[in-house]
Amino acid sequence: MANLAENKPSGTGGKRGQSIDYTAIARSQKFKTLMQKKRSFIVPMCIFFLIFYYTLPIMTSYSNVLNTPAIGAITWAWIYAFGQFIMTWALCMIYSRKAASFDQISDEIIEEHQKGGA
Repeated sequence: MANLAENKPSGTGGKRGQSIDYTAIARSQKFKTLMQKKRSFIVPMCIFFLIFYYTLPIMTSYSNVLNTPAIGAITWAWIYAFGQFIMTWALCMIYSRKAASFDQISDEIIEEHQKGGA
């Protein structure tokens, strides 16, 4: 495998004008751990989102469960649809907080590599 830093102009990709060997970083255990943490967070969240999102059209098309009144003339379909907005905002906030921790770990990996501890 070619060293990705060799293909970059001098001074790009790193602090203090250093080039970064992304191949070495990708092979490091700390990077693999980061990728596993990201995967174990993102995959279940995506699955939950897709199931929650597609349940509304499936339930309204093939069942009458959501057509029953919940509060006065408001049906469960409207409550479920409003819940999708809340779910989307909540997932965005959760992901933003989690992504900040992933970014911090990424910065630590790059700093460690630049110091020669790759």
